[in-house]
Amino acid sequence: MKNKWITFLTGRVLVKATGQGMERFINRLARSGISIWSVKRNHEGIVFFYITWPDLHKLRRVARKADCSLYFIRGEGLPFLWKRTLKNSGFPIGILLFFVLILFLSNITWGIQINGADPETEHKIRKELENLGIVRGSMHLFSDKPDKIQKKLTDRIDNLTWVGVELKGTTYHFQVVQKTEPDEIAEASPRHLVANKKAVIAKMFIEKGKAVVKKDQFVEKGQILVSGEIGHEDKPIPVIAEGEVWGYTWYNTEVSFPLDTPLEVLGGKEMRKYFLNLGKLELPIWGFGKIEFPKYETEIENNDIFFLGKKTPVQYAKKTIREKEAINRNLNKKEALVAAKELARRDLKMKIPPDARIDKEIILQEKVENGKVTLSINFQVLENIAIEKPIIQGD
Repeated sequence: MKNKWITFLTGRVLVKATGQGMERFINRLARSGISIWSVKRNHEGIVFFYITWPDLHKLRRVARKADCSLYFIRGEGLPFLWKRTLKNSGFPIGILLFFVLILFLSNITWGIQINGADPETEHKIRKELENLGIVRGSMHLFSDKPDKIQKKLTDRIDNLTWVGVELKGTTYHFQVVQKTEPDEIAEASPRHLVANKKAVIAKMFIEKGKAVVKKDQFVEKGQILVSGEIGHEDKPIPVIAEGEVWGYTWYNTEVSFPLDTPLEVLGGKEMRKYFLNLGKLELPIWGFGKIEFPKYETEIENNDIFFLGKKTPVQYAKKTIREKEAINRNLNKKEALVAAKELARRDLKMKIPPDARIDKEIILQEKVENGKVTLSINFQVLENIAIEKPIIQGD
């Protein structure tokens, strides 16, 4: 008996044979290498059997030499199923187009809901969403993922503390937490302004209180700069000292920078491939060429596909392959010194206040050994050294 799955793929035909000498006819089929199976004879002597569709022409040649008549009852299997489908193609095509249309509409943004924002902030959010291509009627299949949208909104809109982004079906939901202005705090107690570190006074801007130091004076950490007690010494009036006292402070930084550095950089060429993912199964739909870059990095962006508001297990994936090149950066001593100084400045700026600035820099030590430049640099920085210190009775 023939394997049912194999004959289903190749196609099979049910044959009816009538006439004299049926045994001789069947023997001839066997000698001709024609396989038949499920042979049955009814009470009228009529024989029924199956034959593969590719053997049909051989059967006709053998039947011409036999004293019998053949009738093809029906065809079964994939070839015949395909023919019947083509004859009635309107119905399956209509069903396919219907599902494609539903799938398309299920991946379009039909609503944007913003909660927790005042009208002005909501207007700003909607404007930024337009810039990101997220509007009613756009396909969220090709939009940024919610975490990227969240980051871009918080970076671009100043008065947002946090924004939650969630895609439910065909609607984006934004939950906004705005920055709130702090309530006016109660009036603070009287206080001095004191130095937060050793420094030489460069300039002062006193709004309230009495300056007890002057320009070019060296001060120690904790020394009073602006007194919160004004008036006569016998009966001083306590106030909240306010102002800025800028002084020159000093920082020492040691850095090393290699003369030769192996680097991997992007070559500028890239290619994109698009897939449909179902679990671990990856079905390519565009970009079938081989990757021609010897070295490359790959960035994969997965987008969920929705159907009737429900997330399906299928994902639309975009894979970007960027060419990478290995280079060796060679610097001479002068170039390495410049790079090391810039590295030291960046390191220093992470330690000093944002409004401070570098006033001077002095190289204390410079040496080249073991393929790298080592620097010891002393920086003079101009910064506001004044911090508040409450006045305690009895001081």
